[in-house]
Amino acid sequence: MTEPTGASVSLVVPVYNEEEAVGAFHAQLQEAIAPLAYHFTIYYVNDGSSDGTQQALQQIANQDDCVVVVELSRNFGHQAALTAGLDMAEGDYVISLDGDGQHPPALIGEMLRLAEAGCDVVLTQRVEAEQPAGRPSFKRWSSEQFYRLINRIGDTQVLPGAADFRLLRRPVVLALRQMREYHRLLRGMVAWMGYRTVILPYHPPERLAGQSKYSLRKMLGLAMNAIFSFSLVPLYIGISVGALFLVLALAEMVYVLSFWVTGQQSGLAPGWSSLMFVLLVVGGSLMITIGFIGIYVGYIFQEVKGRPIYLVRRTTGGAQAAEEEHLGQ
Repeated sequence: MTEPTGASVSLVVPVYNEEEAVGAFHAQLQEAIAPLAYHFTIYYVNDGSSDGTQQALQQIANQDDCVVVVELSRNFGHQAALTAGLDMAEGDYVISLDGDGQHPPALIGEMLRLAEAGCDVVLTQRVEAEQPAGRPSFKRWSSEQFYRLINRIGDTQVLPGAADFRLLRRPVVLALRQMREYHRLLRGMVAWMGYRTVILPYHPPERLAGQSKYSLRKMLGLAMNAIFSFSLVPLYIGISVGALFLVLALAEMVYVLSFWVTGQQSGLAPGWSSLMFVLLVVGGSLMITIGFIGIYVGYIFQEVKGRPIYLVRRTTGGAQAAEEEHLGQ
């Protein structure tokens, strides 16, 4: 291994039910960082896995002094697990990547080179073929629509194809720690901060083992966090719909008054079906608008409770964990 320099690098790897993949991933990670002249600390954040992931991570930590295993008390979600690792990382550079092998560790050297050149954020962008093997077309289509929607309605532009495989310099990490919102989309939060960013494209390899843990429900939840955390457009839609129906109501009033002015009151008798149609449309529009408002109120309610983003069950392995255990005795 290359003799380390004074710079330190923290690698944050959230994992959830990756018992089959984490061993092979760590071998890839060791191979990638061995030639690099930095002090590395690897933070594996176990996001409440229900399989043997914790035991596999503990075995890795027993064999590698650079590894710190952070076990959360339950499954808090990918963004919360990333936040836990970022809160604990103390390196001059902090790199986050997933532990399933689709974020290639071989890019770490290039990311550090770009950071040494003066970039505050090195953001990777996934580049795929037309029909990537092993990835459903619906998932790819939904991802494209998600980025198109959030960039159209939000004030913060999120790079399409960007995931949570990125490098942050120390000042960026400290700034990110100040943002303690409960509903989190880290790729949007990093973009919002506006530090000097360089984009590094890559082709994602196949998963080392298992299947993606991002279900449709989780993807929809992430999309809602993006929309309602970075945009007020849903409320503006409600206002626009209300203004439209106000104009239609005024037009209807003029239409009815025209019968009274011309003395043709008999023309007012028909039209019950159209009246019911209008009532249903107005009622549906009101329910949608109230629903948007309700979601924002619910988000506010969850924020003002001030609950922690995550809870740590225990931290083991590495020099930092050993020091914490010593202080706790």
